[in-house]
Amino acid sequence: MTKCFSFTASRDWCYRYTFAHAGLKSISTDLGDGTTIHCWVPKTIKPSKPNLLLIHGFGANAMWQWSDLLRPFVPRFNLYVPDLLFFGQSFTTRPERSESFQALCLMKLMEAHQVQKMSFIGVSYGGFVGYSLAAQFPEAVEKAVLCCAGVCLEEKDLRDGLFRVSDLDEAASILLPQTPEKLRTLVGMSFVKPAKTMPSWFLRDFIEVMCTEYIEEKRELLREILKDRRLSNLPKITQPTLIVWGEQDQIFPLELGHRLKRYHLGENAELVVIKNAGHAVNLEKIKEFYKYLKAFLIDNLPVNDQHSSHHPSNHENNNNHDHH
Repeated sequence: MTKCFSFTASRDWCYRYTFAHAGLKSISTDLGDGTTIHCWVPKTIKPSKPNLLLIHGFGANAMWQWSDLLRPFVPRFNLYVPDLLFFGQSFTTRPERSESFQALCLMKLMEAHQVQKMSFIGVSYGGFVGYSLAAQFPEAVEKAVLCCAGVCLEEKDLRDGLFRVSDLDEAASILLPQTPEKLRTLVGMSFVKPAKTMPSWFLRDFIEVMCTEYIEEKRELLREILKDRRLSNLPKITQPTLIVWGEQDQIFPLELGHRLKRYHLGENAELVVIKNAGHAVNLEKIKEFYKYLKAFLIDNLPVNDQHSSHHPSNHENNNNHDHH
């Protein structure tokens, strides 16, 4: 019997509608070297508004991770929401798999759209790519937001027991789930309060639609993150940086956030810890996450950048203070 309905595919279609309705359009840009990057870009560029790049982590595609932040950000910024290589509709025939290559491709993408200066928010793996972007192109990146991005991890951290997993293969089997059981494990590790019921048919559908393409390439991306990684080799970025972490992150433990702030970026960075949140803090505590983003990215913008048509969204009506 053929399957007629896919909940995941219809959800993907709804996200598409949300992005288009928010004033963004879907464009694939051929970078000319066997690399094509898909990105949601503004239908109308407002030169008076700053540019903001939203960089997703491992997961479905950019739409699934960023749809909740469109409404408060679109009035304030020219928003760019790309799919990283081997996610969504972005791919390359080139052999490079490093985050620095991903960052280089993003820079070429932004240049193709005549964007010279930008800030970014990078979640998890997207934070690795964003960090590399800020390090390689300091004159182009104005502000950096790193969310649960363990950029200062070291290869030996796996052996030393910092993580729930002990080797790359185990990490890949969870971060790139191919069975409902592994996807349940990933959700359980990403959220403090995961959904109570996750029927296997739904998880199977999600894996089939979202997690089977480019699986080998994604494994290579993971391998590249860890390979010979040492804090002493990590460049220091000079842009004002906001580090946001879920207190109970089981993918990249909070210790990595403290390590980045205390031993690497120092006074240049501010670390915010959100309580009762895990790795998926951008989805689990969206109101609080946005509150810190607003304070860092929006509140001190010049008046002409604070777009007059903005109506406070429900993301802003949150008064919890878990600022460490």
